[in-house]
Amino acid sequence: MFIACLLVFAAPVHADDPRVTVGREIARTNCGRCHAVGRTGLSRLKEAPPFRSLHERYPVDMLEEALAEGIVVGHPDMPKFVLEPDRIEALIAYLKSLEPRN
Repeated sequence: MFIACLLVFAAPVHADDPRVTVGREIARTNCGRCHAVGRTGLSRLKEAPPFRSLHERYPVDMLEEALAEGIVVGHPDMPKFVLEPDRIEALIAYLKSLEPRN
């Protein structure tokens, strides 16, 4: 199971991947009130990094455990929420889609 998870998160993510669409909606709904969740724009809350820059701080696929347990780190106003595994996969796919392509 662990190896399967690694393969899912290591695989390249394309914009037409259905997980990206679901992940974008999760980000917009749960995070958009503070974070810039798209490819452009500023975050509404200064302390909330734009999602397109999260990969500069740490590998986004490493967020899997934090999302499963409930993220409680981040900026002071960040609400705690827990996602189901399929929604975690979708959100991470969306975050990876925001990373620059080499």
